Amino acid sequence: MTVLVALALLAAFSGGVFLLGRRRAVRLAGGAPASLHSLPGYHGAWVALWAGAPAALILFAFAVFGGRMEDAALRAQAPAAISQLSEQRQEVFWSDARAEARGETSSEVRWEGDLGAAMAAKVSEARQITAYGRIAALALAGVLALVGFLLAFPRLSKDFRARNRVEGWTGVLLIACSTVAVLTTLGIVLSLLWESLRFFQAVSPLEFLLGTSWDPQIAMRADQVASSGAFGAVPLFAGTFLIMLIGMAVAAPVGLFSAIYLSEYAGPAMRATVKPLLEVLAGVPTVVYGFFAALTVGPTFRAFFNWIGSFLVGGPMDALGQYLETVQNQMALTAGVVMGIMLIPFVSSLSDDIINAVPQSLRDGSYAMGATKSETVKRVILPAALPGVVGALMLAVSRAIGETMIVTMAAGLQAKMTANPLDTVTTVTVQIVTLLTGDQEFDSPKTLAAFGLGLTLFVVTLALNVFALAIVRKYREQYD
Repeated sequence: MTVLVALALLAAFSGGVFLLGRRRAVRLAGGAPASLHSLPGYHGAWVALWAGAPAALILFAFAVFGGRMEDAALRAQAPAAISQLSEQRQEVFWSDARAEARGETSSEVRWEGDLGAAMAAKVSEARQITAYGRIAALALAGVLALVGFLLAFPRLSKDFRARNRVEGWTGVLLIACSTVAVLTTLGIVLSLLWESLRFFQAVSPLEFLLGTSWDPQIAMRADQVASSGAFGAVPLFAGTFLIMLIGMAVAAPVGLFSAIYLSEYAGPAMRATVKPLLEVLAGVPTVVYGFFAALTVGPTFRAFFNWIGSFLVGGPMDALGQYLETVQNQMALTAGVVMGIMLIPFVSSLSDDIINAVPQSLRDGSYAMGATKSETVKRVILPAALPGVVGALMLAVSRAIGETMIVTMAAGLQAKMTANPLDTVTTVTVQIVTLLTGDQEFDSPKTLAAFGLGLTLFVVTLALNVFALAIVRKYREQYD
C-alpha cells in the first residue's frame, strides 16, 4: 500500500511539473508557440519524464525486490536456537516472524523458551527493517524526483529539441517492453525445458510419448522406484485431439458462415444487432460454460441417447442399445460441443473483419463478369481471405487445446485412448492441473510430469502456428 501511495504522489508531482514545463515553454515563446522548436507539451513531458521515471524505477525495484532484501537482512544473524532447528522448522520460524511483523496470521506453532525470545527479537527486528527500508526507498525516490526536475527545468529554451528527447525516451520504453516480452518467453521455455529434463531422467521419453497407459503415482516406500505408476501420455493426446475436433466441427462452420452472412448478406441493422450478440459469447467465463455443459448439455445428451437406446434394445442392434442406455452426463461430445460454442466468436469475429478487408474491387470485378453473390463469395472472396481465415481457425484450435475448465466439468478425468465421443476422456491441460493441485513438491516424477506435458503442449502449439504461417504465406503471395 505504501508503494501505491508513493506512486500516486509521484504521478501527481509529475503532472504538476508537466504543467510548469509547458507554461515555461509558452512564456519563453512570448505567447507564440509556433516559434518554439517543439510544441509546449513536449517541453512539459520532458520535465515530467526526468522527474518521474527514475523515481518510479526505484519504487518498482523496491516493490519487486524489497521483500527479498528484508528477508535476507532478517536472516543475516540467526540466533543459535534457530540454527539447531531442522531446515523445514527454520522456514516456519522465519515465515512466522515475517507474518507477525506485518500483522498477518502466522502458523499454529507455539515458540517457547529460547525460541520464543528469538521470535520476539526477530519480530521487532523485522518491523525495524521494513520501516527503514520503506523510508529509504521513499526518500531516495523523492530525492531523484526533485533532482530530475531541477536538472531538466532550467534546460528549457526556444531552441530546445524537446520532441526529439521525448521520442528518445519513448523508443527506450518500447525497446524495454519488447525485451521484457522476449525474456519472459525465453524464461518460460527454459523453465519448461529444465523441469522436463528432470522428468525425462526418471521416465523414458519413448514411454511418455508412445505409452498407452496413464496412471502417475508417487513412491510411498523405500523399495519402490521413483517413477511408480504409468506415464504413457497417448490417452491424454487422444482425448485432447478428440475434444478439439468436436469443438472445431461446431465452431468452424458456424463461425465462418456467420461471418459470411454478416459481411456479405446482412443489412446494417441486422449486422449491428447480431455481431455484438456473437461477440458477447467471448466474454462469458469458461466456468459458466462448464456449468452449462454439466447441468444442461450433458443431461440433455444423456436423455437423448438413452431414449434412442430404449428403442434399440431387444432388436438387431441390442448391443448398441444397451450401450446407449448406459451413457452418462460426462462425455467428450458434451465438452466438445460446448467448447465449440465458446469458440464461435473467435472464428466469426476475426473472419468477419478479414472478409471485410478484401478489396471491393475484387467483388466489383466478379459481378462485372456476371457472377452471382454466392459465386463471388466462393470463388473470389474466400480465396482472397483464406490466409486470415486460416489464422482465425488456428487461433481457435490453440484456444481449444488449452481449455481446462469445460473439459474438467463435462468430460471427466479418466485417461482413455478412445475415439468414441460418448465416452469419458481427459486432456493434457486437465492432467497438468490435477498433477499440480495440492501441496506438491517438485522432486517426484508425478509432479514433474506436468512440465513434460506442458513442454509437449508447447511444441504442438508451436507446430500449429508454423503450419498456419506457412499456409498464410503461400496464399498471401498468390492474392496480393
